[in-house]
Amino acid sequence: MKKILITGGAGFIGYHLAKHLLKEYGDGVELVLVDNLQRGRIDDDFKKLLEDKRVTFLNLDLTDLASYEKLGNGYDNVYHLAAINGTKLFYEMPQEVLRINALSLIYMLEWFRKNNANGKFCFTSSNETYASALFAFGQLPIPTPEKVPFVIDDPYNARWSYASTKLVGELFVIHYAKAYNFRALLVRPHNFYGPRAGYHGHVIPDFSERIAARVDPFPIFGADETRTFCYVSDAVRAMQMLMDSPKTDGQPIETVHIGDFHEITMKGLAEKLFEVTGWKPKALDIKTAPPGSVKRRLADVSKLQAFTGWKPEVSLEDGLKRTYDWYLANPEKK
Repeated sequence: MKKILITGGAGFIGYHLAKHLLKEYGDGVELVLVDNLQRGRIDDDFKKLLEDKRVTFLNLDLTDLASYEKLGNGYDNVYHLAAINGTKLFYEMPQEVLRINALSLIYMLEWFRKNNANGKFCFTSSNETYASALFAFGQLPIPTPEKVPFVIDDPYNARWSYASTKLVGELFVIHYAKAYNFRALLVRPHNFYGPRAGYHGHVIPDFSERIAARVDPFPIFGADETRTFCYVSDAVRAMQMLMDSPKTDGQPIETVHIGDFHEITMKGLAEKLFEVTGWKPKALDIKTAPPGSVKRRLADVSKLQAFTGWKPEVSLEDGLKRTYDWYLANPEKK
């Protein structure tokens, strides 16, 4: 029996990862999902997941040391996803982003190395760790490999509160794994999207809500900025494949990008959504991107492919349609 812990289990990635692992491992898995429900939520989708007898849910605050007494031990895999995320929150509560993300990781690593010596630890970092290099130096390799300098170009800009926790978080995991000789993995997500990704602060949910509301003129912030978008089922499959691969068991631990191949502008993304939803505004309202917003992102995912043979299975058009349909059926409750 494979025993797996997912922190942030009621969140966007945690929920989809849990669904994937149940399908992948069948009756040979026991899942423990931890969340404090600050961002994650007990909605109908999550309630259905919890009906599975293989799943246990613990409502815990991972910044409280007492919580770790309730986690147990002997996990084969720990996926540490819990963090305060969402660009809007980076600006609104940077002090809490810093406190919660850093403290929960430190406590998790201390608990893990004492109670799960034979397990494997996955830390979800972010492309935000190096995102401001392009702004600071005017150059960044595109596609961007894992070995690029970490940069926080302006510590006074609250935007980089989240990035700094991921930057320092990578250092913690690298050196804890080395010092205490446990297996670990760093993954850097690149714009995962899909159903249940929240309602504010992420571009595809925001676009979906505006389309559903028929907002016209249609606002687009940073229309010429580019991203790649990886549908969440492809993303969590990549995470599981990396954790199961013996190629990510050694020291020093591996850092691996997870993302799609196809770069698209924010204006192009909006136009794709107009196509798949069958509605188009009469006019666009092009607005300046927020301060600190990154001009261009395109990950090099060759390491992911070399380790696992992973390829995305869901096209952008199909993924956008699935996401829009979910948001149409599940509007935000006011």
